[in-house]
Amino acid sequence: MTSGLPCPICEGPDRRGSLERSLRVLAVDDEAPALEDLTYLLRSDPRIAHVEAVTDATKALRVLHRAMDAGQPLDAVFLDIRMPGLDGLDLARVLSRFAQPPPVVFVTAHQQPAVEAFELKALDYLLKPVRQERLAESVHRIVHEVWDSKTATEPSAPAPAQQPAKSTPPEMGDEVIPVELGGVTRFIRLADIRYVEAHGDYARLHTATGSGLVRAALNGLEERWRSAGFVRIHRSHLVSLGHIDELRLEEGHLSVTIGGAVLPVSRRHARHLRQLLVRRARPAPVTGGTQPRNGLGS
Repeated sequence: MTSGLPCPICEGPDRRGSLERSLRVLAVDDEAPALEDLTYLLRSDPRIAHVEAVTDATKALRVLHRAMDAGQPLDAVFLDIRMPGLDGLDLARVLSRFAQPPPVVFVTAHQQPAVEAFELKALDYLLKPVRQERLAESVHRIVHEVWDSKTATEPSAPAPAQQPAKSTPPEMGDEVIPVELGGVTRFIRLADIRYVEAHGDYARLHTATGSGLVRAALNGLEERWRSAGFVRIHRSHLVSLGHIDELRLEEGHLSVTIGGAVLPVSRRHARHLRQLLVRRARPAPVTGGTQPRNGLGS
């Protein structure tokens, strides 16, 4: 730590061991020499365990989503501002719509965008060439940010016997996902995804206007998006409950209709799906044929 007063979080005997080599960060810069220098400085900090380095914003989003899918979200992003295509400020706007946005530290040779950067709630703003002591201050701020977020989620007292069901974060539907479409990367909102289809090592995300691929396993997306109302109905399909138009039972086979697509529901997932749908709508007895969304059977 480089500031005057000792920090109980960074330097306390009960914290030092847990914070050494614990942070996982991402560095983004389109200029290779600058990226190498920043990566070297970050890896030299004893509080940083892992550094990912990429050269553009699209790759950065892929790394961030892959880390979240693996259940190991990155703790912070060190981000250049002036980059071709999606620049650093654009990327920061996308990150601000994540359910849990990572802290952003801008690293740039230009002072002009500083006001806009802090309007985007940047944690810090570093000017190139970056000095080790100044970078250490940014890492110190990240440590505080991470520690505060962890302590905020820890219960201060034993949980009562009955806990209310966990609600969906209101901003989660605004999460933005980069998808591949004909060699072009475009960004779609989580709330616009109707259903997800397994596609080899990828998953195809379907919206009202088309579909696109992300490199992610269906199991990871199921876990990550459960609180946003997504549920597994088949080994090949994950659906958004809010986009289900119809529940069908024909000749003993259950299926759902979403925007014209008819998707099978496997027997192992049928009971759970029906229970979830009943909670969202007034129950009605299941008969043959089609049942509208507001009259789903139990």
